[in-house]
Amino acid sequence: MLDPKPSATRRIPLVIATVAIGGLAGFAALYGLGLSRAPGGDPNCKPAVATAQKIAPLAHGEVAALTMATAPLKLPDLAFEDADGKPKKLSDFRGKTLLVNLWATWCVPCRKEMPALDELQGKLSDPNFEVVAINIDTRDPEKPRTFLKEANLTRLGYFNDQKAKVFQDLKAIGRALGMPTSVLVDPHGCEIATIAGPAEWASEDALKLIRAATGKAAASL
Repeated sequence: MLDPKPSATRRIPLVIATVAIGGLAGFAALYGLGLSRAPGGDPNCKPAVATAQKIAPLAHGEVAALTMATAPLKLPDLAFEDADGKPKKLSDFRGKTLLVNLWATWCVPCRKEMPALDELQGKLSDPNFEVVAINIDTRDPEKPRTFLKEANLTRLGYFNDQKAKVFQDLKAIGRALGMPTSVLVDPHGCEIATIAGPAEWASEDALKLIRAATGKAAASL
């Protein structure tokens, strides 16, 4: 007679298959949940992707390392302080195109990049654009101020986050992999482009790209 009960060796593959299927289902459910919570579905950010597509041909030369947004991404409402120690948020700058830059005095490429950011602020600053350079030194709060003063960088507003949470917030969405980090942000707080590492922001390449992003000049496509 045939044994109606499956042998132990027969049951093992069945158990493994069941666990594997269950695990995949659980992973799919969690992955789907994660996607539903991802900060990338805001319809207000679709124009930022269109802007990215428009200026992409201008991302060459000194700004060739820029990565253009390909999906709508609303940035976290980064929290930091201004020069007077008053709380500021990214949303306080709504209506402006921003170049958000994270820097620190211990970061050599950051220090080298700051004069170009200061010059960019001087050349393109108006009600529609601002460089928001946020210092994340966590020890001596006077050190970054002293650096800016000694380098005669007077056109940039001073912003800082001594807890460096702004870096962690951008890192959590894959937009801060090292220092310096810069994100070109549209007037709704959406990503247009991101760059990991320094750039020559006062170059003609950068000026032309940012003017196109802000609508100051038509992109030469």
